[in-house]
Amino acid sequence: MPEHTLELKGSLALADGPAGLRLIPGFIRVTGGVLERVEPDPAVGGDDARTIIFPGFIDAHAHLPQFRSVGVAGLELLDWLDAVIFPAESRWADADLAHREAADAARQLLSFGTTAVAAYATVHHSATQRAIDALADAGMAGHVGQVLMDTGAPPRLARPAGDQADALELKPRDRVMPSIAPRFALSCSEELLALAAEMASRTGWLAQTHLAETTAECRAVESRFGVPYTEVYRRAGLLTPRAVLAHGIHLSRADREALARVGAVIAHCPTANEFLRAGRMDRAGTLAAGARLALGSDVAGGPDRSMVRVARAMAMVASRDGGVFVPAAECFRQITAGNADALDLASTGRLAPGLDADLVIVEPDIPWQDHPDPLSLLLYAWDDRWIRRVYAAGRPVFPAR
Repeated sequence: MPEHTLELKGSLALADGPAGLRLIPGFIRVTGGVLERVEPDPAVGGDDARTIIFPGFIDAHAHLPQFRSVGVAGLELLDWLDAVIFPAESRWADADLAHREAADAARQLLSFGTTAVAAYATVHHSATQRAIDALADAGMAGHVGQVLMDTGAPPRLARPAGDQADALELKPRDRVMPSIAPRFALSCSEELLALAAEMASRTGWLAQTHLAETTAECRAVESRFGVPYTEVYRRAGLLTPRAVLAHGIHLSRADREALARVGAVIAHCPTANEFLRAGRMDRAGTLAAGARLALGSDVAGGPDRSMVRVARAMAMVASRDGGVFVPAAECFRQITAGNADALDLASTGRLAPGLDADLVIVEPDIPWQDHPDPLSLLLYAWDDRWIRRVYAAGRPVFPAR
């Protein structure tokens, strides 16, 4: 067998309708980093069938400079930014340090099976480019944004709006694209928000920002701009199908419907919402309004780097207080094909011929095959130690070699 060809047998996590996955014995062949064959095969059994092959998991919202800030508890969002996050992000003025920390973040993500991410860097242009390079070197796919801020932040992190067009000079690398990332309305003037929208339109890059995470934040935004939070972004021109808005907790039905009309994506971050006591997003109401959803870890606001654990939190939060039950198959679909679709990552998120071979090889130590709902058992009993190997575009990336 040629060195560039890889064949694997196991229970394949394949699409089952528009919102689910199912596990089917079969095999895959990878050639040149691409899935050449993906075929169910009932003859695959025994130890082979007990091994599960998932598409690589995808994280729709994370902050690369914050991976060393996980676990600072007890602060409300705005206080947490001032006390913990802005100091951490200031360190990325050193581009070499930024490269090391981004590479370490990539290593951590891959160890949990995350092969693609939509992430924020910092306001530092060189650091952002080094972060893009670090993720590409690690084999990952995704989007990385240079954070835009001109107010509401320490002077070392806030720059005049007219000086931030250097974000347009970022270069994609392999499967990692730049994005336009105004942090949120409280750290941006109307001029900067409009500039961000113009840059996103000019480049076609994803626009990433935050929306309605806490009630205090929403009150402050409305006080400053004189209109509701969602309207601030609409007026700036940021609400498009290429906009990914993190959190979206404190939204009215009209807000959700407005987002649905333009096709913007809300990146739901249930573990971060719980950790920072921001509130609980009405997932069912958001979907009922027709809004698009993705799912993100929001490290470091979210303490979990594992997207399976984030998906489990999504299901548990949604079902509280008599809420809507989210099937495990839908949870796994969300962190694979669902997030890929939301982030316009067309070459990943599924086990299908012609796509990149982003693979998570899982060997559970529990008898999952005889369970009435195997995916539900896997979701709720998940142990990250079950992850034996991870491939990114056919390249073995975990365990590190």
